[in-house]
Amino acid sequence: MAESLDTMRLNRYLALAGLGSRRACEGLILNGEVEINGNITTNLATQVGPRDVVSLNGKEISASKFQTIVLHKPPGVHCTKSDPKGRPTVYKLLAPQHKKLHYVGRLDADSEGLLVFTNDGDLTQQLTHPSHKVEKEYIVTLDKPCRSERVAELLEGIQLEEGLAKAAAIHVISPRRMVIVLEQGMNRQIRRMFAHMGYEVERLIRVRIGNLTLPDLKMGKWRVLEPRDIAKLSETYQGGRK
Repeated sequence: MAESLDTMRLNRYLALAGLGSRRACEGLILNGEVEINGNITTNLATQVGPRDVVSLNGKEISASKFQTIVLHKPPGVHCTKSDPKGRPTVYKLLAPQHKKLHYVGRLDADSEGLLVFTNDGDLTQQLTHPSHKVEKEYIVTLDKPCRSERVAELLEGIQLEEGLAKAAAIHVISPRRMVIVLEQGMNRQIRRMFAHMGYEVERLIRVRIGNLTLPDLKMGKWRVLEPRDIAKLSETYQGGRK
């Protein structure tokens, strides 16, 4: 049975209530921890309507709608909810109704570009788990020209503390500018890889996550993703590649 605007599968309802991913919520259902209108259900195909009362271990719960937005993050803004030093944070750029969303894949303070915020646990898991190898694309500007043999090193891999860091693909725009695609998510990975080779990254812009590209947004502005944009992100972890 397909979901209507007024009904949804029980596991999705539980996920919207903040109880974990849909798969984790299926475990709650199968364990007999969920009641609908006072009756325990272990049927994963159960649908929940607007008049149904859903409880977990005797405590009533309610779902909120999934929401996903994108921000064109400016440089000099920190990816954190609050900063003890009073520095600007990404959440100060958002509307009040978006303050409870969490960002998916941070950008360091000096970097700019595409940043996704959501309350969809499944989407977060699929975009950030290393096993999915979701591509992130960046435009990088260096402090000095980079020789072709050094570019090859980035593809072969550079040993960092966490392991071998390498680019999945590189397109050279000019001696000091290039497009780099990563499938890894090490902290400040691009900056550290270049620093290891004696270069400094002067500007770093993330322009793509999976199949979603940086929209035509002024720096510091955000917008709610349309269903077609959510579909692009879904294609990303279902095997789609740009």
